[in-house]
Amino acid sequence: MPSQPTLLATDLEGVLVPEIWVAVAERTGIERLRLTTREIPDYDALMRGRIELLHQHHLRLSDIQAVIDTIDPLPGAREFLDWARARMPLIILSDTFYEFAAPLMAKLGQPTLFCNTLHTDEAGSVSGYTLRQADGKRTAVAALRALNFRVIAMGDSYNDTAMLAEADHGVLFCPPANIVAEFPHFPVHTEYAPLRKYIMSIISAAPNPSS
Repeated sequence: MPSQPTLLATDLEGVLVPEIWVAVAERTGIERLRLTTREIPDYDALMRGRIELLHQHHLRLSDIQAVIDTIDPLPGAREFLDWARARMPLIILSDTFYEFAAPLMAKLGQPTLFCNTLHTDEAGSVSGYTLRQADGKRTAVAALRALNFRVIAMGDSYNDTAMLAEADHGVLFCPPANIVAEFPHFPVHTEYAPLRKYIMSIISAAPNPSS
C-alpha cells in the first residue's frame, strides 16, 4: 500500500490568533460583535448579523482592518507553526476573509490559507461575502484525503467539527466548554507543547512505508 504523508489542517481564529470579531467588539464597544461560531453554529446567520451591526454603527472595512493590524498571534502560535511546517505540509482552513487575513499571515510566517471573500460598496462598507466553497473546511479535508494525505485537523468551534470528523485524526484546541460537552469523542488540548506530542504520536504510529 502506498505510504501516506501526514498533513496538518488547522483553524485560524481561537487556535492561532485571537478572535477578530471579539477584538473589534472590544475596540468599538459593540457587545453583539463578540458572538462567534463558538456560540452560533449557523455561519450565514452570524455573518448577516455582523454586517447589519457594522451598517448600524457606520463601520467600514478599513475600520475593521485597523483593529486587525493591532492583533498578534496567540503566544507560541508562530513557534508551533514553524515546528509543524518543518515536519509536514500545513494548511490553514478558516472562515475568515482574505481582506482580513493579510497582516495576520505575515505575523505567522505566510502559511497557506484557504478562506473566503468580502464584498464592499463604493463607500467601503461591507455589503456581503462569498464563501470560497460551501462547507469548505470539511470539503478541503475530504479532498486532501482523496489525494492520499493522512490529515490531522484541529479547531475550536462548531464550524470546525465537520472537518475534524472528516479527518483521519481530529483534535479540539482550546475549545469552550459547550463544544467539549457536545463533541466528547474529539481529544482536547489547551497548550501547544502537549499538542506537539499528540501530533508526533500519530506520525510515529504511522505504518513504515518500507515494511
